[in-house]
This record gives sequence, C-alpha cells and structure tokens, in this order.
Amino acid sequence: MGPVMLDLHGYELDAEEKEIIKHPLVGGIILFSRNYHDRRQLQALVSQIRAESRQRLLLAVDQEGGRVQRFRHQFTPLPAAQSFALCNSASEALRLVKDAGWLMAYELTALDIDISFAPVLDVGHYNVAIGDRAFHDNVNDVINLTRYFIQGMHQGGMRATGKHFPGHGAVIADSHLETPRDNRSFDDINQCDLAVFRQLIKDKLLDGIMPAHVVYSQVDEKPASGSSYWIKQVLRQQLGFKGIIFSDDLSMVGAAVMGTYTQRAKSAMQAGCDVLLICNQRQGAISILDSLPKTINIDLSTLFQRRQQHDIHMSSRWQQVSKELAILNEQWQEYKQQIT
Repeated sequence: MGPVMLDLHGYELDAEEKEIIKHPLVGGIILFSRNYHDRRQLQALVSQIRAESRQRLLLAVDQEGGRVQRFRHQFTPLPAAQSFALCNSASEALRLVKDAGWLMAYELTALDIDISFAPVLDVGHYNVAIGDRAFHDNVNDVINLTRYFIQGMHQGGMRATGKHFPGHGAVIADSHLETPRDNRSFDDINQCDLAVFRQLIKDKLLDGIMPAHVVYSQVDEKPASGSSYWIKQVLRQQLGFKGIIFSDDLSMVGAAVMGTYTQRAKSAMQAGCDVLLICNQRQGAISILDSLPKTINIDLSTLFQRRQQHDIHMSSRWQQVSKELAILNEQWQEYKQQIT
C-alpha cells in the first residue's frame, strides 16, 4: 500500500481523482467538510472510493469534536475536549469521555470510515491551534482522559492516532499559518508533554501518532515532523512506538521550512514518517507522487475499522450518549459565552 494520503475536491470523485486514487503510492484519503452534505451522500462517496480504487484505501477524517468536527449535519455535535472539565466529578468525566470516544467511532465506522485522527494528546490550552482541543493542562489528567477516550474508540471499532508529538500545547503560534518554535529544554518537554505519549505507548493504546510541525529549538532545528531525532531516536527507540507515524498536512505553512512539496515529503519520510498527508494543494500532491519511488509500500491494514457497518439509530447506547453529549456541548457553549 502506498504512503501518500490525499484529499478530495467535493461530494463525489471527479475524473482526475478516479485516476489519482489508483496510483500505487496512494494509500489513503482524508475527508473534509467540503466532502460532506449528509449521511446518504457520504455513504455514496465512500462506496465510490471503494469501487474505483485498486486496493482498500485507509479512509480518515478529523472528527475530534468542538471546532474540529468535519461532519456535523446528521451527526452528534461532539463537545470540545476541554469541556469534560465541566463534569460534576472525575468519575463522571471519565465515563462520559469514554462514551464520547465510542460514539465518535461508532458514527464513523457505520459509514465505513476507518479512522478519525484523534485524540489530541497536547497538554495545555494556550495556543490558537490547540486551545480547547486539549483535554487539560495537567499531565495526569490528560493521560487519564485520553486513556478512557481511546478505550471508547476501540469499543466503537476504531484505532487511535495521538497528536501532536512531542507536544503542541506550549507554543502560541498556529502551525497552519507559521512554523511555531518551542524554546523549552528536552528535560522540560520530557517531564510534561512526552509523559503522555510515553504512558499511552506503554499501555499499548496508540496505533498511530502524528508529529507536530513545531521546531523545538533547544533540541533540533528541524520541525518534529521532519526530524529523525524526534521520530527515530525518541519516538521509535526511546519510547518504543511500533505503530504507524503520519506526517501532519505537508501543505501547512508550518512545514514550509522543509522546502518544496517534494522536499517536505522526502524530509518527512527520511525522518521516519510512514504516511504523508498532503491536502488542499493538488499540484503539490501530484509533484510528490511523481517524485517518490513507486516501490514504496506500507501495511496500513492494522488501522482498518474493526466492525461491520451498522445502523447507529438502532443502538440504545447511541441514543443515550448522543443526548448526554449534546447537553454537555450546550453547557460548554454557555460557559464560553460567560468567559468572553
């Protein structure tokens, strides 16, 4: 299976996309809000992708909840990660966050979508890019909440991808718009952000990891997404991670320090990324497909969804959890209005 994951333009495959998804280097498709009108349309698009591709492609989406939820109409409005702090007790928060992970996965696997790039493992709510996407600003709370969220995902038939390694929560800049620089020492990062990844890897809960387009300047002048030190030495050797490593979107401005699109792709692969995401830049994606050896192959089958398709509305658990999450989401919206 190829190492490149691409995006699509609209609600159905166009003629160019029907050819591109047959390319031997294409191993996956990531879907966005522009690819979604309603559940019936999405089901038709997924079926079209399955029928047109030469092999089973890994289908992905960012469906974290809060402001990062690509599919909304006819889906449960998932609360932002930080909103679970509004629960009345720690035990209630853990129960509900596990249910949220289950429901998110259950709704997506019902439509034959393999993974959502979740959960966010970043510590802190300080920057524009992460903010309320982070579960907490305390390391132990992040570990506990994300552990339960992942357990819920697994119950829903979905593998987990933690992001953004080694931690995106301590910088102010948004890597969509610029290359953030984190000036902390390795020891500081190791005691805080890396502690989350270390524990969840030890617990064998992470099937995929996505490095950050952040430069940790006291450690390496390359962003983590293109750093063999961070990926090969720290993530693979020191932490012992054996799963799939996804680059973040190589079209983001945060990746621009690695050069052209083809240079970014080669840098990410040489650093140790298994799968290259390239979105919202079709010509850049084509240049990457043209530049990489056609013989590159990676096994992504471990990330395929683990359940058969199902009717979510027939599930009493879905009905109950959907109501509870909708209530929490409303409470979170009211809370945000009060503090702004």
